Amino acid sequence: MVNDVRDDDSCPKPVGRSSVFYYGVGHMLNDITAACWFTYLLLFLTEIGLSPRDAAITMLAGQIADGFATVFAGELIDRFGHFKVWHGAGSILAAISFSSVFGGCLPCKILASRSPIIETISYSTSAAIFNVGWAATQVSHMSMVNCISLNSTSRVVMTSCRNAFTMVANLSLYAVALVVFKLTSVHVFTSASNEQYHWIAHTSIFIGCCFVGIFHLRTKEPRLKIRVHGTSYARISWAYWFKKILYYQVGLVYMLTRLAQNVSQAYLAFYVIEDLRMAKSAKALVPAIIYISSFIVSIIMQEMSWTEQRLKAYYCAGGVIWVFCGTSILFLPRSLSAFMYVISVFIGIANTLMTVTGVSMQSVLVGSDLNGCAFVYGSLSFLDKVSCGLAVFVLQSFQSSSPRSQESLSTEYISVTRYGLGLLPAVCSLAGMGITYTMKLRTPHSKSLMEPLLDLD
Repeated sequence: MVNDVRDDDSCPKPVGRSSVFYYGVGHMLNDITAACWFTYLLLFLTEIGLSPRDAAITMLAGQIADGFATVFAGELIDRFGHFKVWHGAGSILAAISFSSVFGGCLPCKILASRSPIIETISYSTSAAIFNVGWAATQVSHMSMVNCISLNSTSRVVMTSCRNAFTMVANLSLYAVALVVFKLTSVHVFTSASNEQYHWIAHTSIFIGCCFVGIFHLRTKEPRLKIRVHGTSYARISWAYWFKKILYYQVGLVYMLTRLAQNVSQAYLAFYVIEDLRMAKSAKALVPAIIYISSFIVSIIMQEMSWTEQRLKAYYCAGGVIWVFCGTSILFLPRSLSAFMYVISVFIGIANTLMTVTGVSMQSVLVGSDLNGCAFVYGSLSFLDKVSCGLAVFVLQSFQSSSPRSQESLSTEYISVTRYGLGLLPAVCSLAGMGITYTMKLRTPHSKSLMEPLLDLD
């Protein structure tokens, strides 16, 4: 133990490549179920007979539960520790409840009633339980970074690896969906919509659980060092963070980053189909290009050395790219719709640059204050979920129910979809860049670029 402390005091050791990999796969179940949740939940619920309003209530119940659960999970993890226990319990709860969301209305079968009220309550309850488990897994996994290593570069590398597997999860979901829909067309499965979504959901859960198993088998439970740099690890109160200017700066940057990413994702399919009138395959191809480019950039970022200046510079670089992409989307004419494939490459690059550095800023905020890290991640995730929900609600309130077809509209017409996919992310990126510029991040001096960033264990 004395040797560990002496090593930490001199120079925190980097994390090995295999350890980074095993950590990175630990969020795959959350990522693949989240992709399925946002892509297919509303479609599934409306196709089985729920009204759009009831389907929206189901999703809203899940998002509210998720937002509050992140805060409480963070507080409980800080109090009792045991990251892997929280991660495992959350994963089990999420897997079981997610299968029930797409598995049909059990109370309806028991009561032999297809009442819309019973269906809505049943699906909303399952959605809320799923998001509670999802939140416990997310907060425990994100906060583990700070306790696995005190090395600032290793923390960014682990965040980058985690982001890379987020892209893998999204691509896996679309691959599964493509296979299921293809097999459905040749009658391997029944043609019922609920049968299609059952297979997509259950296959996604199986894939995610396999990676969760790898994570738990090969990742050790991180332990808090008793003393690092002469500082004792006493539990940190919420007030400690609320007194830090950097807490609010990082919180705003993370919120704006997630707004740019999530709101643009929500409107992407509508934009390529309804505004640009591209082929239906573009609904899958354009997101796939975004995720592939994001995955490549995430891999590259794992091999870089990180300092305060580089975190800020790469975040701003992603912001600049998003501004250009957003402007292009806002005014892209239908006659040049093929250019969207090029824009999607740069959106993927911008998303990764901003997400990896934005999450890494949270690690810088936490620093060596490890007994408060889970609350930081939980509280900032709460802001992210609430703000995204409000942004989509406001945009949808201005969405006209009449002409979705824009043939009769002038070429100068800018739809709400274009504002959601183009203008809002660009504005959020600009605001995030401005806040980032004012930050005073403090990271330990990084290793020389001539030295290996990761040990080969």
